[in-house]
Amino acid sequence: MKVKEKRWIRFRIWLVAVSLFLGLFTMLARAVQLQVLERDRLGAMAAAHYRETVKLPPDRGAIYDRQGHELAATVQVGSIYAHPNRIRKKAKTAGMLAAALKEDRRYILKKLRTGRSFVWIRRKVSPEKVQRVKDLRLDYVGVAAEAGRYYPGRELAAHILGFVGVDNQGLEGLEKKYDDLLRGPQYRLVQMTDAMRRPFYVSRVVPSGERKHDLVLTIDKDIQYRAQKALREAVKRSGARGGHCVVVNPATGEILALAVAPEFNPNAFSRYSPDQWRNRVVTDSYEPGSTMKAFLLAAALEEDVVTRLTRFDCEHGDYSIAGHVIHDTHKYGVLTVSDIIVRSSNIGAAKIGGRLGYSRFLTYLKAFGFGQRTGSDFLGEARGFLRPAAAARPIDRLTAFFGQGLSVTSLQLVMGVAALANGGKLMRPYVVKEVRDDSGKVVRRNHPQMVRRVISLQTALSVSRILQGVVGEEGTGRPAAISGYRVAGKTGTAQKLDRKTGRYSKSKYVASFVGFAPAEDPKVAILVMIDEPKGIPYGGEVAGPVFRQIGYSALNHLRVPPSARYARCGGAPRSGAECTAASKDVRKIRVDPPLVPVVTTRGRLPDFRGLSMREVLRKASTLGVEVKLNGSGFAYRQSPRAGTPIARLRQVRVGFRPPAT
Repeated sequence: MKVKEKRWIRFRIWLVAVSLFLGLFTMLARAVQLQVLERDRLGAMAAAHYRETVKLPPDRGAIYDRQGHELAATVQVGSIYAHPNRIRKKAKTAGMLAAALKEDRRYILKKLRTGRSFVWIRRKVSPEKVQRVKDLRLDYVGVAAEAGRYYPGRELAAHILGFVGVDNQGLEGLEKKYDDLLRGPQYRLVQMTDAMRRPFYVSRVVPSGERKHDLVLTIDKDIQYRAQKALREAVKRSGARGGHCVVVNPATGEILALAVAPEFNPNAFSRYSPDQWRNRVVTDSYEPGSTMKAFLLAAALEEDVVTRLTRFDCEHGDYSIAGHVIHDTHKYGVLTVSDIIVRSSNIGAAKIGGRLGYSRFLTYLKAFGFGQRTGSDFLGEARGFLRPAAAARPIDRLTAFFGQGLSVTSLQLVMGVAALANGGKLMRPYVVKEVRDDSGKVVRRNHPQMVRRVISLQTALSVSRILQGVVGEEGTGRPAAISGYRVAGKTGTAQKLDRKTGRYSKSKYVASFVGFAPAEDPKVAILVMIDEPKGIPYGGEVAGPVFRQIGYSALNHLRVPPSARYARCGGAPRSGAECTAASKDVRKIRVDPPLVPVVTTRGRLPDFRGLSMREVLRKASTLGVEVKLNGSGFAYRQSPRAGTPIARLRQVRVGFRPPAT
């Protein structure tokens, strides 16, 4: 063989070898690219052909009342889904689904014609509809179990709880406020298909991360039910536009009940107008009317510009001042400060305010929490309105003393009265008592919080004693009296501003009553507001009976024993009798006994037995004696004994217990 031929053969061998090497290298590089570098992307592309993932709404924590009753719960419900890109007979499938779900066929057909790989046909349907769809056995139509929100009490506490959307996201109320805590882990629906695109496996995957929490509220389910029922009936009976009711513990600021009428059912919130979803107790402000006289009284007594016996001429119902005329419903002559509050004289209030001064009155209103948010757990809380002293005309200053020309929310008003009830301390209202994790461990607990002291204990006791006369035989709040309990409170009847004319309406009123009971040891402070009642507009006549009904139920539920001293009497009581009436035909009552000076014998300790805690404090304060109190109810023992020389005393211990029922 020639040398030239050998070289050619050798060249061809090398050429084949290099070609084989390059081919192998290319395949190896391609394998590395597919199996290593692009493994995740290509794996996802491949999985997309046989596996589909759909996010489902997360589970949510429960909401309980203070007794552990469930107010909001999560339940498993069925949702209908389909794969439109795989359904051939779309019109037939849409017709069968429409019949089973009782939905519009065109609506379902439109969804099936989208060509998408996944669509929801109907979310969170009833078990009966789920079963009907399953019985159809339609290809590429399935049922997924997902979490749904359920409110077992229906309308109960709806304005507090709020509601969630179709994806379990909080939209209103506490559901929205505490959405981050209530919302649990995100679920995913994973479905695998075979080579014929038929589903053969469905699973639910729970990723790690978020943990749901439960809320325990201060709300008492039974008190809440009674409050809503009484308010609903009062609004219907009076033909009113709506109403509010709030029940709080004046000592702690805990909200025991909060009702708004008209109501709505959060299980079907879409059937109601957004206007009905609002928690008007905190979002709406209004002119309070004569309920402001209670705070005027507190400010005037605290500043020592008047006493309960200071007398003013009420001008027989017509008082001309600053180019305007102030009117009273009844024509009164000379009245004491107590009688001005009891009979709700606007002229008398204007004259008390004249002594106090608008600037000082404004300072006290701000101290009581008006004109600012209360710091509650609710969304959308309004501030109300207080006219600055520099911008107030003389007539604005005068009308403010009897509750016109300023605005408040119902929550502000009831917390202000709670401060009068608890001895002068403004408390922060709260409705969430505890936050618990999914194991039941308490991770957050709210405690009573005093915002500030507004007035002294002695002033608060004096105001309470005068406000008890409002439900007396000559007071404007007689229908608010509760059988067996001393009640202190104030009525309010305020004209609403007509936005069309810019003047006060002669036919639209806000009727209200706010007070507390038992007056000697308050357990509840209650506000009732009826918006635009038809017929009789007076707060005592319209809102007073609602206060009585709610107060009686709440005190009995809280096991506060009644006192025989204030039980219902037949007819008008005899002179000096103390009696509270609570009946449909409101009888004459007297709950404001005369103030009797403390009588001591030669500087010796009096007998405290049989007195309330407030009466003991008042007497001890008058004598300059330090007193330590134990228990609750009425005094039944004391140490040292009555008759001990006061000069030798450093401290008196007084024990209390509820009266025998």
